[in-house]
Amino acid sequence: MTILQSIILGIIQGLTEFLPISSSAHLVLTPYLLGWEIPADDAFVFDVLVQLGTLLAVIVYFWDHLWGIVRAFFSALWRRQPFGDTLALQGWYIVLATIPAVLGGLLIKDLVESAFGSPVATALFLLVTAALLVTAERVGRRDRGMEKMTWVDALVMGAFQLLSVFPGVSRSGSTIAGGMIRNLDRSSAARFSFLMSVPVMLGAGVLAVLDLTEIPGFASRIPSLATGFVTAAIVGYLSIRWLLRYLTRRPLYGFAIYCVGLCVVTLLVAVIRG
Repeated sequence: MTILQSIILGIIQGLTEFLPISSSAHLVLTPYLLGWEIPADDAFVFDVLVQLGTLLAVIVYFWDHLWGIVRAFFSALWRRQPFGDTLALQGWYIVLATIPAVLGGLLIKDLVESAFGSPVATALFLLVTAALLVTAERVGRRDRGMEKMTWVDALVMGAFQLLSVFPGVSRSGSTIAGGMIRNLDRSSAARFSFLMSVPVMLGAGVLAVLDLTEIPGFASRIPSLATGFVTAAIVGYLSIRWLLRYLTRRPLYGFAIYCVGLCVVTLLVAVIRG
């Protein structure tokens, strides 16, 4: 993987991890559409590190809120009042929302890995993302903020997060849609979506980093990988900031249209290439 490819894919990861258009789809489809022949080992290592870059972006952007949740969570446990604080409750909601994705990811791991090898399947899953976004806009009343969340909201968003194990189904898109279907406003659904991504991304990142030690020649890839990591972190931070502002004023339909368009383009390219 060249430095230029690393920068381009780092920008794409930073943008699409948080915009509801599926980062996994773009990391699969971009090399396919541009005709890049990236070795499987290089692609795996790169995907791991740029996802850690976007994880860093979430932690930096929400640092005060996350630290407040951690302190309140353990303080409430120490006082033997685990649910007696709003921030402590948010901590429990994040834990609850993480469970479906962890269990589901383990159960359907092999099926998901086979989908990652197919650009056509990835493109078709983008239609699922589009359908979720449109449904959220049509069904949700958007009359509750994050401070009025319940454990049911967290569990539903966690269940929707399970869909994102398939490439093409946006993690942020599916969880934001789940929150909106539960009548959270767009911005609150997005904020909790980003907060609940931390445990999943951290856990997946740690497991994947352990696998990196078994890949020969890892040290020689460090320059391009570091470039992608930094690029994804910076662009990811800016994407979070932009999206939260955007969702206070505008609906998700534009992202749904984009997903459909990218699916159509990919399918046309696949037909032309035979």
